[in-house]
Amino acid sequence: MKIKQVLISQQEPKADSSPYHELERQNIKVNYAAFIEVEGQSAREVRNQKIDFAKFSAVILTSKNSVDHFFRVAEELRFPVPDAMKYFCQSEAIAFYLQKYIVYRKRKIHIGGKEFSDLMPLFNKQKELKYLIPCGETLSEENTNILNDSEIDWTKVCLYKTKSINLSQLMITKYDLIAFYSPAGILSLVENFPDYQQNETAIATFGKATTDAAKKAGLRVEIEAPNKENPSMASALSKYAKLVNGKK
Repeated sequence: MKIKQVLISQQEPKADSSPYHELERQNIKVNYAAFIEVEGQSAREVRNQKIDFAKFSAVILTSKNSVDHFFRVAEELRFPVPDAMKYFCQSEAIAFYLQKYIVYRKRKIHIGGKEFSDLMPLFNKQKELKYLIPCGETLSEENTNILNDSEIDWTKVCLYKTKSINLSQLMITKYDLIAFYSPAGILSLVENFPDYQQNETAIATFGKATTDAAKKAGLRVEIEAPNKENPSMASALSKYAKLVNGKK
């Protein structure tokens, strides 16, 4: 089956910054549809978790959402984030985004690779810190195990929730390839289309947690990213489309 139409389960990026131009240059129609939306927890909901931000000397940041909501809630709680706070960012992109809120200093910002496990050597060097990890409703079992194995003093705090968006107007079956970026996106597919049959549609997943969620939902995953061959979802989709469509 040829790849003619691709669905990216995210909001459409700005035209000049889209990483999917290569797909379009292959005469493939690329559509976008956000499957989930993020809703911040109120200051009252955070207080009910009985977590004192002042007790922590480091913050573990795994996404732009975790960055935005940490600083949002800190402001709402009237907690002045100390200059001495250290930040452990899962990727360079998150560290770069963090500069929206703080001034970059090497002693303050520590950067992993791409996977959460890449942070472990950094944790091992600074076990004396008390770590706070802002997250959504749940922290993945994989990340929880990594934190426990590192033997650091850590606490999670729920600062936001993800909700499925109503996709009843979306013609999901017309796409030859659908790309997912989070387990919540997979859940949204199941909730919106309980009778969905994958048939020949190719499914692409970003990150192990998303891949696991897709397989648990009975989907056949044909494209996984990131990895050594495909450091990004865009490169993975482009390479797969060229292979399937017989282009060099």
